[in-house]
Order: sequence, then structure tokens, then C-alpha cells
Amino acid sequence: MGKDVYATLRTGYTDPIRDVLWGHIYLTPELAALTKSDPFMRLSRIFQLGPAFVVYPGATHIRAAHSIGVYHLARRLLLNLAERGAGSWLTPTGIVSFLCAALLHDLGHFPYTHSLKELPLRRHEALTAEIILRDPIKSLIAKAGGDPFLTAAIVDTELPPGLPEQVFYRKLLSGALDPDKLDYLNRDARYCGVPYGAQDVDFILSRLYPDPEKGVVIDSRGIPSVESILFSKYLMYRAVYWHPQVRSATAMMKKALLGGLEDGILAPEDLYGLDDAGLFALLQSRPHPLFHLAEKVRAGRFYGVAAAFPFDAGLHGALLDIGRRSRHEEALAGELSLNPEVLIIDVPEPISFETGLYVTGESGESGCYFAESSTVFKPGVVESLVKSLRIIRIFVDPDYESKVKSNPELMGILHNCKKWLNLT
Repeated sequence: MGKDVYATLRTGYTDPIRDVLWGHIYLTPELAALTKSDPFMRLSRIFQLGPAFVVYPGATHIRAAHSIGVYHLARRLLLNLAERGAGSWLTPTGIVSFLCAALLHDLGHFPYTHSLKELPLRRHEALTAEIILRDPIKSLIAKAGGDPFLTAAIVDTELPPGLPEQVFYRKLLSGALDPDKLDYLNRDARYCGVPYGAQDVDFILSRLYPDPEKGVVIDSRGIPSVESILFSKYLMYRAVYWHPQVRSATAMMKKALLGGLEDGILAPEDLYGLDDAGLFALLQSRPHPLFHLAEKVRAGRFYGVAAAFPFDAGLHGALLDIGRRSRHEEALAGELSLNPEVLIIDVPEPISFETGLYVTGESGESGCYFAESSTVFKPGVVESLVKSLRIIRIFVDPDYESKVKSNPELMGILHNCKKWLNLT
């Protein structure tokens, strides 16, 4: 590792932040200034897991803490990789730009976790890049020794690729063993009080080696660690992220916001840059017949599950379009003689289990990709895990839930609805 690379990663980190998960996290004064900027402070007003605190009361941790954790793991990752050969192609400017990307990767994230996902809005990565490329963030990154344009391009992979170093950093920030995933799995599990997400980060980092094209490769002794991450992700989705009550709250917010966007009461620009409280305040300030759903969510009055069945891409593919899904809600509500606003069809979005990591020490000297290694996570296993998670649920307002569930005829319609939920 060259002197400049060593100094960039090791010296000047004098400002500590005490984190419940990782202990003392050290930043340079210039990096610390980024955490005090207005765009970053907004992240301290966004719950990392949105409505999950209703199910797990401890889950009130904030997106800002997660972002600082990602930065911390990104720095540890770079230190390991630099000592194992990456120092020959890393540059001080690139290192700082990458650390800024890790710290700032969620600046454009929407409020209230993923309630705005699927809506006709711009990608949050693109919004993040725009925030990075304007002041105060742009000047603060430059003052820290980074390149704002490189930082933006690391976060938003749809921006044109630049130097090979940029490709390397992109692969580090997003992959099977990225610092984002290592932080959120551990952090979310800790605050929810569940054991599923805990990872042996020290061992994982010890098994990683740099590759200028692949980002990182892992030796075969690290296969169980990757399996642990993949299975932890599955369990966290099953028990936390896609818990039925969390799905209900998220679906209610989506329905309210989609109605406002379709009717022109809301414009996409109204939703960018909000925090959790700002989102609810916005909906309170505008008249729309569906915005009362947000008030129900804030009061913890979530819709209940009236029916549930596995998602079948062949039968239910049309439901992935949220606009067409709302038309199905109207049709199903009509069959049940209900007002469309009291019924929601919830379809979990596609989910991936990243298995593209390259493994050395197996299948000969050249190694192989993770899915081709001795792991149990073969494509068929991953497909089964995804299938078990993706459950279509029909949510109904609690005022009507007992009426629907106590009526055999209505329940028959719900249980048979999977036959006609497919649009041709």
C-alpha cells in the first residue's frame, strides 16, 4: 500500500460517533461536516424500517445511523482490500469519493421506508446523485478530498462509467457482501430484537480479496458466511420487512399516494426531499378521499388479511403494474359489494438473492461463481426461497373484515379471485 493510500485511510480520523452497533466510528472533520449538512440531517428524521415499530417496538432506528454504519464498514473493507493488493490501483481522491458515496448513498431515499416504491417516481439513486452534485454537499465532498462527480457516479450506476477505479467502487458498494447489506441486516436485527440478521463481519472481511474487475472475490472458506447472509436476508424479509402488518401499512400508504398522483392532487416533485413527518403533513394538507388511509396508518389501524395465496408470475404478472392493480381492486371490491377504498391487493415486489460473487479455491485453480460452488444456494433453492416470500394478500379495512370473513359467499369470492386476477 502506497504512502498516500495509507494516509488517506488511516490518518486524520479524529471525530468519533458512538454507534450502538459498531462502537466508536471515526470520521475526518471534513467527513463529519457532511453528517451535519441539511440533506444528511433529513435522514435522522426517517425511520429505517418505517411502520415496523408497530410489530417490533424497538425498530425506531433512523436512516442516518444506518448511513454512518455503511461508511464505517466501507472504510474497514477498503483497509482490508488495500493491504491485499488494491492499494496499487486506489487513489486518495477515489478513496474519499467512495467513503462519501457510502456515507451519502441514501440522501435521495424516500420517507417512510419503501411505501413510495413502485409509484411513478424517479429512482432514489438518481435523486441522491443530484443532491451530491449541488451545494452544500458538492463543496463539502471536495473539501474532504473527494470528487463529487465520482461520488455521484458510484451511487447512481446509470451515470456514464468513468475510470476503472469507479467500476471497482460500484461493485464494492452493491453486491453480495456490500457494506450496505452488512450494516442493515445487523442493525435491523439488533433493533427489532431478533437474531436472524447477525453476521460475523470480522470473519467475512478476512476472507475477501480485491479484484479490479469483479470488485471482490472470496475464498472457499468464506462460503458459509455468504450462505449466512443470504439466509439472514430471507429470514428478515419473512419475519420483519414483509411481516403482514408491515405490508398492510405500506400498501395503505401506496394506495393513498397513488390516488393522489393519478388525480393530480400530488405531483412527484411534492414527494422528493420529505421526511416521515413531512409526508404525513403533506397528505393532511391536501384534500383527497384516499388520504385518510395515511391517518389510519399513523394511528396503527392497519387493514387485516382477508385472503392470501402465492404469487404466480404466469397468472398474476399483470398485478406487478401498480396502476393496473388498482383497477383489479375496484373490480374485486365490486364483487364483494364494498367501496374500493376499503380493499387493497398487495403484491410483494421482485426480490433478488445476489449469488454472483466469485469464489476462489473451488472447481480448480480458476475458481467459480458462488452459485456454481459447493453452496446449497443453487438456483432452484433460491427460487424456492423467493416463492415462499412472495405472497399476494387481500387487505380489508378492519371495520369490514369481520363482515367479509363471516360470510361464506364473500370468502368464496376471495379464495377464487386468484383465478380472475390475471389480466389478459
